[in-house]
Amino acid sequence: MQISKDTVVTIRYSVADAQGKPLESGEQAYLHGGYGNTFPKLEAVLEGQAAGYSTNLVLQPEEAFGMRDEGLVRTIPKSEFPPGVKVGGQLRGTTEDGREQVFNVVKIKGPQVLLDGNHPHAGKVLRFAIKVVEVRAASAEEVAHGHAHGAHGHHH
Repeated sequence: MQISKDTVVTIRYSVADAQGKPLESGEQAYLHGGYGNTFPKLEAVLEGQAAGYSTNLVLQPEEAFGMRDEGLVRTIPKSEFPPGVKVGGQLRGTTEDGREQVFNVVKIKGPQVLLDGNHPHAGKVLRFAIKVVEVRAASAEEVAHGHAHGAHGHHH
């Protein structure tokens, strides 16, 4: 089966920075066809391909997680956090314009906690190595929900 709109695509991937330093790897299923479940450039490269296809792809920051927004970095008193806040943890909060945002705990220094609402890979050129593991027709429920379900997709 070829990758086209309303197919569920399972990929195995590894991501490195511009210098080749590994950042992450894994396997993921996504609903193909403009649902916003993966990067548009990645979807364009995979369109029409089939299981077994492999490629390498370089994404500029604006094609991946965007540029860093220093307005999403803030320091907050540790006293405002629940007990057990640790570096690497995540907290939900709101931006200055009232949008919900996930913040990563970057540093705890004495009574201060440094939070960053940027994706950890924001502002980075990313090098992807991708292999298509499986392509299947999406279920009516997956299309209605706008995402893949199952082993490497979304769980309800």
